[in-house]
Amino acid sequence: MKKYFQFQELGTSYRREIIGGLTTFLAMAYILVVNPMTLSLMDVPDLPDEMRMDYGAVFVATAVAAAIGSLLMGIIAKYPIALAPGMGLNAFFAYVVVLTMGIPWQHALGGVFLSGLVFIVLSLSGLREKIINAIPAELKFAVSAGIGLFITFVGAQSSGLIVNNDAVLVGLGDFSDGNVLLAIFGIVITVILMTKGLNGGIFIGMVITTIAGMIFGLIDVPEKVVGAIPSVAPTFGAAFEGLGDPSFYTINMLVVVLTFLFVDFFDTAGTLVGVANQAGLMKDNKLPRAGRALMADSIATVTGAIFGTSTTTSYVESTSGVAAGARTGFASIVTAVLFLLSLFFFPVLEVITSAVTAPALIIVGVLMVSSLGKIDWTKFEIAVPAFLTILVMPLSYSIATGIAVGFIFYPITMLVKGRAKEIHPVMYFLFVIFILYFIFLK
Repeated sequence: MKKYFQFQELGTSYRREIIGGLTTFLAMAYILVVNPMTLSLMDVPDLPDEMRMDYGAVFVATAVAAAIGSLLMGIIAKYPIALAPGMGLNAFFAYVVVLTMGIPWQHALGGVFLSGLVFIVLSLSGLREKIINAIPAELKFAVSAGIGLFITFVGAQSSGLIVNNDAVLVGLGDFSDGNVLLAIFGIVITVILMTKGLNGGIFIGMVITTIAGMIFGLIDVPEKVVGAIPSVAPTFGAAFEGLGDPSFYTINMLVVVLTFLFVDFFDTAGTLVGVANQAGLMKDNKLPRAGRALMADSIATVTGAIFGTSTTTSYVESTSGVAAGARTGFASIVTAVLFLLSLFFFPVLEVITSAVTAPALIIVGVLMVSSLGKIDWTKFEIAVPAFLTILVMPLSYSIATGIAVGFIFYPITMLVKGRAKEIHPVMYFLFVIFILYFIFLK
């Protein structure tokens, strides 16, 4: 096992990988609650039952898709990257496709299934890997830093540290609120542990924050440890029902499938680059075994659609596990096993709140923006696309949109500077694709 995952070469151990995998799982565990809530449209009153997906079935589908995706990523690609149904894509699935466009959720699952099949074909052809490896080093560093700011913003928002402000868009939250104070406590504790150089400092910080939350009544103490596994029957195979319906094949569904394709492609590409950069796994500006990682992602999307959930994708929260010491796919296997166990221990996971996970995301953001120092800011033609990539990710709340804006400006500034020979042909292709993305899909 150690030889297969190259423990010695990567300077890791079972202890570090297990802690890393556990940390990633805890940082992602919220998806087991949020995804069923989103796809069942729980917060939308007075909807006919046929528009809502079954909460329990989606919970099982979420856990299974995450487990299979993470397991494949660990065994095939050997990366410490976990997968689960993606935030953003699940909201698009529920609130845009089903609620706004009026498309049956069975059809939407069929769209996810088709997008996954196309991903598999693209992965087998090597096109996805070529695109990732064609991205200039400076933009890869920018993507990594942008994801750092993005997940920091996500953590700050989810914990109430940052809130909506109609006058200036965002503002500070209510610092008299117990959950906000718990998040601040978690940040301080984690910073102290990390500054001391303690291995697993992020994970230990999450444990201490959880215990403190329980002591002060901010986090519920689980009433029971083990619960019954819900039935997946209401959603399992529903994607094929959608594909078998002649009304599925419309222009609207084509747009939906293209959106699933585009966002998942570049969210995954950005996450792979960001996590690999942080873990020191990039070699000569290339991502080793990128094709295998992308194949794992594609298969997970198809599997998730069959079981009954929206697009499965690589998670930026994996950076928390890397920060805790994970360097190999063994950590992803640990995360996969925990997702399977979560089917039985849902009552325990349900108590983990954003006040616990937010400090981990914020500290990881600190670690990821270190790649800013690797960008040559003295060259304006590099600085502009890099800066826009970094800036737009948190502002647009989308990794894919940040990549799109930066990659549009890169060929422009390089051409004007007279450095056309340094532009890989793939970057011109992406320039056109991103322009079309903003015209037709946004």
